[in-house]
Amino acid sequence: MRPRTRSRAAAAEYRFHIGVIKPLRTTFAAAAVTAALVSFTPSAGATAPSASAPTDQVTVDVATVNGTGCRPGSAAVAVSPDNTAFTVTYSEYVASAGGGAPATEGRKNCQLSLVVHVPQGYTYAVAQADYRGFGSLQEGAIGTQKASYYFQGMSQTAQRTHKFAGQLDDNWQVTDTTGVEALAFAPCGELRNFNINTELRAEVGTSDPSKTSFMALDSTDGSINSVYHFSWKQCPGR
Repeated sequence: MRPRTRSRAAAAEYRFHIGVIKPLRTTFAAAAVTAALVSFTPSAGATAPSASAPTDQVTVDVATVNGTGCRPGSAAVAVSPDNTAFTVTYSEYVASAGGGAPATEGRKNCQLSLVVHVPQGYTYAVAQADYRGFGSLQEGAIGTQKASYYFQGMSQTAQRTHKFAGQLDDNWQVTDTTGVEALAFAPCGELRNFNINTELRAEVGTSDPSKTSFMALDSTDGSINSVYHFSWKQCPGR
């Protein structure tokens, strides 16, 4: 059944998970979106040309969850049937400002540490990440989404930042992409956790402080999630 659209009156209650999310549109409706460039350092050990996704099972397990936007049990992970991507779905990830919201509600973050099990002879990198959510920003309010990711024991990537300017009352989507020459692959033959750090901010800005603005990266019905696209390589024979 198609979910109902949320009225503007119900938007202020969304941070308490009373509203429902509208179907995701093919374009995001931010008045202003900026992305910071990032560079990766490729790791040694995976020298073979890019490979198709392995046909054997790939699994992703949540090792740890930390942050004000994702208490334990509020983030779920699933791998696509063709092993080309995995999704992260949040259920309580909302930053809000104005309308009497405490200052601490204006910034939410989540740190996920994932254990990715891949078939023998393969290694992976994350080539693209798609973030989807819902924003309700009063005119003059500002929303921000940030993300970075890295393998355990390796350098953290530069943070990518996307900004949204009110007035906004719609689903949003942003994509972070890494060029093939800059992909960082997990070391072959080693099991290292893949860490994802994300952040949401909502700021009153020049809007009416008595009115609520919020940015959400969560889903009440599982229809909105973050998608991480694998890039695969075959490890050299030993």
